[in-house]
This record gives sequence, C-alpha cells and structure tokens, in this order.
Amino acid sequence: MPSDLWLADVRRCLSPNHDQRPPGCDINLLVIHGISLPPGRYGGGYIEQLFTNTLNPDEHDYFATIHSLRVSAHLLIDRAGNVTQFVPLNLRAWHAGSSRYCGRDNCNDFSIGIELEGCDDEPYTAVQYDRLAGLSCELMALFPGLVKDRIVGHSDIAPGRKTDPGPGFDWHYYFDRLTREQRRRTTW
Repeated sequence: MPSDLWLADVRRCLSPNHDQRPPGCDINLLVIHGISLPPGRYGGGYIEQLFTNTLNPDEHDYFATIHSLRVSAHLLIDRAGNVTQFVPLNLRAWHAGSSRYCGRDNCNDFSIGIELEGCDDEPYTAVQYDRLAGLSCELMALFPGLVKDRIVGHSDIAPGRKTDPGPGFDWHYYFDRLTREQRRRTTW
C-alpha cells in the first residue's frame, strides 16, 4: 500500500489530527458521520477549521466548547457534494473516539471515517448520497475487507454517546445508491 494514500479528484486539506495505524491492521470498516458547525447551520468553513485546529472560539458560543478538540475524518462531503480529504486513507484519522464494533475496541484503528455536512434530524442532500455511494465503491475497491455489511453509522460504534448520522440519514436510499453504483462500475 502506498505510504500516502490520497484519493484522486478530491480537494486535499491535511489535518494534523492523525497518526499511524497499528502494524498489520486491516481497514475493514466504514463509519458514516454527520456534522454541522455551529449545530444546525451549514457552510462557513467551520468544519475544516475544527479539523485543522484553527476554529476561533470567539466566533460562536458553541465553538468555545469545542475549539480545543483534536479530531478529524478522512473525508468530508458538504451539502453541495464537494469532497475534501483531510487524512491519507492509510493513516488513522481521529473520528470515532471511544468506540467498539463486533467485539473490537478503538474503531479508528481499522476504519475510514466519512463526515457528511448535516445534522441528525434533517435530510441529507441527494448529491451527498451520490458522492457517498461513489466514494464507498472506490474505498471498497481499495480495501477488500470493506464490504456492505461493514458500513455503519457513528451511533452504531458509540451507542449512547453519539447519534449521528441520525434519523435524517436514509440508509435504504444510500444502500440503493451504493448497489446502483456498484452495478454501473461492473458494466463498464
């Protein structure tokens, strides 16, 4: 695997909030998140600022409570479908926090984290689902252990602590888009 795995045709913005994965760790989990900053508002570049440790605590009361967090995700899909990659895929992004999946702790070790700009109780956009399905297919091609049954929400790996991507995320629609995208790619 390349030592610096960036996807083609996406914007890059390196987050300092990452480190090495444990030796020999297979990437076999995709975690879907939802984020808006401030909560319920979109745009403004605040997510990027959070992931690059440049969020100004004086710009919003909520920012004062989170500006010192050291978090990141591998990828962010904004409301318009634009994709930004913050961490090379071969490295560990700090997106899952205290987490557990199938009896295994520390999901950051073996997962890819994708943030969708949104919040739990509002629908995500059609273009976000399309981009997510395309990225999911690309990731599944790169990492054979990453299969449909190993795509989860943040709430699935941190129940009681996290709720995203929330009821506003339509899993059925996403998996339908994913299946269509997989078929499209195999008929080329």
